[in-house]
Amino acid sequence: MSSAASPLDPAVAARLKRNPDGLLAAIAQQFDTGEVLMLGWMDDEALHRTLATGRCTYWSRSRQEYWVKGDTSGHFQYVKSVSLDCDGDTVLVQVDQVGAACHTGDRTCFDSGRLPVSGALGVQ
Repeated sequence: MSSAASPLDPAVAARLKRNPDGLLAAIAQQFDTGEVLMLGWMDDEALHRTLATGRCTYWSRSRQEYWVKGDTSGHFQYVKSVSLDCDGDTVLVQVDQVGAACHTGDRTCFDSGRLPVSGALGVQ
């Protein structure tokens, strides 16, 4: 992650509640269908880049570097809107997803099937 001061708007930065690694969860959702596509991680710089370019930029925890969705895969995320949740620890990025969102090649990272739910409140 960038050690230099981020150009993220200070008013936005002040609202963020980062985890101990300086990250916040970023949920990507298809803007027109509501389909949840993936979960990534952003720091202030990644959020700034996302807001400034209109393309999702994430922080790779495994590679310890920024990555722009689609630069390698060709499966781009074009940003339509970004919202901060009530706690300030998660952003919802509504995107127009081109191609697969998941690194496995699936449309979403949640295509592997539902888990069984039991109990009075569970709906099958």
